[in-house]
Amino acid sequence: MKLLEGKKGIITGALDEKSIAWKVALKAREHGASFTLSNAPVALRMGTIQELGRLCDAQIISADATSLDDIKNLYNKSIEILGGKLDFVLHSIGMSPNVRKGKVYTDLNYDFYLKTLDISAVSFHKMIQTAYQMDCINEWGSFTALSYIAAQRVFPDYGDMADAKALLESIARSFGYHFGKFKKVRVNTISQSPTITTAGSGVKGFDVFHEFAAKMSPLGNAPAEACADFCIFLFSDLSRFITMQNLYHDGGFSNVGVDPSVLVGN
Repeated sequence: MKLLEGKKGIITGALDEKSIAWKVALKAREHGASFTLSNAPVALRMGTIQELGRLCDAQIISADATSLDDIKNLYNKSIEILGGKLDFVLHSIGMSPNVRKGKVYTDLNYDFYLKTLDISAVSFHKMIQTAYQMDCINEWGSFTALSYIAAQRVFPDYGDMADAKALLESIARSFGYHFGKFKKVRVNTISQSPTITTAGSGVKGFDVFHEFAAKMSPLGNAPAEACADFCIFLFSDLSRFITMQNLYHDGGFSNVGVDPSVLVGN
């Protein structure tokens, strides 16, 4: 059953085969979609996205998601390559210079902080606003971004990325209203389990927390492949009336208060 047969889109953020965006691209292709792939110039040099392009028969467009000119070019080229307006866009973009430099939340570099917000959240607004103004998304189209529960709860080592994810989710609600009114375009975020990716593994203590979350979640951590399935659902017509939502995809972790199996001494 091909849920995306005939649909066109853009998938951003695939770096290597560990990336959720990489898994989404493979699933989208399997479900009949045609799309372009995009990432920042430095990521294109570091990663293996060329291989993904060959696997998915997808062209790769270099774009800095914080640059309005690059975003416009991304949309224009994608429409030209794919032969029409778009049906879905995946925002899988996030980076914190503070986290990378080991700056704790109580001693942030504010220039880095602004970069964190711009790259990880404001870029989502820029991508949606540009599409809105260009009117390049078909009715009932879908914007989806990847978030994390640190937007609602404290995970000290996640640093200023928690603020960025909170902003990301707010943008989905606010622009989801406007784009829904304009063209019935849906805007949602997925709050994913801690997932072993190249970016995620760079967070201090990630391995320990990944194991803790797996024990706390009744269903265990949701793997990247399952998140890709969820993204396909949100791109598809089956989710036509879901918008402005932050949807937890975390094996139940977000609703568990305490689990005796992970208490000290058990």
